Amino acid sequence: MFDSIKKIFSGNEGDLPVSTVGKPDISREKSAELYEKAKTYFPGGVNSPVRAFKSVYGTPLFIKKGDGCHIWDEDDNQFIDFCCSWGPLILGHNHTKVRESVIETMQSGVSFGAPTALENELAELILKNNKYVEKLRFVSSGTEAVMSAIRVARGYTKRDKIIKFEGCYHGHTDALLVKAGSGLVTFGETSSAGVPKGFVNETIVISLNDREALKTAFAEFKDQIAAVIIEPIPANNGLLLQDKEYLQFLRDICTQNGTLLIFDEVISGFRIGFEGAAGYYQIKPDMVTYGKIIGGGLPVGCYGASKEIMAHVSPDGGVYQGGTLSGNPVAMSAGIAQLTELARMGFYRDLNGKTEEFVQSIQRFATARNYKFKVFYIGSIFWFAFTDQEAVRKAEEIDPASMEKFKVMHRELLNRGVYLGPSGYEVGFISSAHNKVELEKAKRAIFESLDVVFGK
Repeated sequence: MFDSIKKIFSGNEGDLPVSTVGKPDISREKSAELYEKAKTYFPGGVNSPVRAFKSVYGTPLFIKKGDGCHIWDEDDNQFIDFCCSWGPLILGHNHTKVRESVIETMQSGVSFGAPTALENELAELILKNNKYVEKLRFVSSGTEAVMSAIRVARGYTKRDKIIKFEGCYHGHTDALLVKAGSGLVTFGETSSAGVPKGFVNETIVISLNDREALKTAFAEFKDQIAAVIIEPIPANNGLLLQDKEYLQFLRDICTQNGTLLIFDEVISGFRIGFEGAAGYYQIKPDMVTYGKIIGGGLPVGCYGASKEIMAHVSPDGGVYQGGTLSGNPVAMSAGIAQLTELARMGFYRDLNGKTEEFVQSIQRFATARNYKFKVFYIGSIFWFAFTDQEAVRKAEEIDPASMEKFKVMHRELLNRGVYLGPSGYEVGFISSAHNKVELEKAKRAIFESLDVVFGK
């Protein structure tokens, strides 16, 4: 994802262009004022780079509230939200049971830095419904979960090198802020200032869906590779869906070489199903990481593995990892409420069926008009791509020029009350709060926006 991040933030902010084709632009007066003030406080005026709207038109929207499938900005524009806080809000905004659980917990305090029964309850809920994990450790973010999993893998195998894939993003930890070099198998090149070369020298970066590159890497660095880390459903740089056979090949080659296979399921975990991509593909990773979806969207994450591997984590083992706010009771209570809903019979059947109908309707519309446009999807995750390819499996298969079309589409959708993440490299999400009426409104807005993009 980091190459896509650079593409996202390298554009100019600029003014909204004059258009006689699309709808009039929504008011952003209050958001613009807040943004100007924010730029005096924060680098780029934001606390996470993608929020800066650098790859789409206009200034960032400052969000005032959310409820169900809707959000409202400070100018009181209402949007059907397909960002869902970048995925974790699978029940929608301000879900009653999540909100009430948080309020009830907060009556007794918000943080203790000590164990609570809520940690046990959420862990039991996850472990009883997920056969791919035997023990876990709560942390405070997906980045922290991945960083910790890599450390455990190195401690367990007593090896230093790791393999990652171009087009997969695993948070902003130093060893993973790398991009591929020029060869088939290369050590990564730093993709951020401030990352020491020494960190990057232990990270091998190869293309997705390239079996020969993997074989070469294991041959070249025999008995040196601690872990292979992958998003089994790469969803940070487009939606680069991999064949099950390729993921099984990863599983097999890691097993043959005594290397741990880590599934980074910060996005796909609990989105595709309760057991995430591991359950969807029926492939067992050695370690798995999850993100904020396990805390109802609050700052939380976790990593898990077999009892044998997790026995290496302090205080049982020699791999140190700690966190003052790990297992925070507010996040735990929100997670219990949310995952209880997800564990209900038929939840994913209904959500995934709703998503399938939505994206297939959009695809039928685009195909009927011969638009160079594809909607890729899995579970309740979708991605709008301006391409005629039947599959996009590698980051390098995405045409950077197509992002100009997304830029126009994003603006037109905002003007029609539909909110997507502000980059064409980002995926969209559907929640259980998206009902038929709102999805029909969104489809109409998407149809009209596509007509503007393609000049119809």
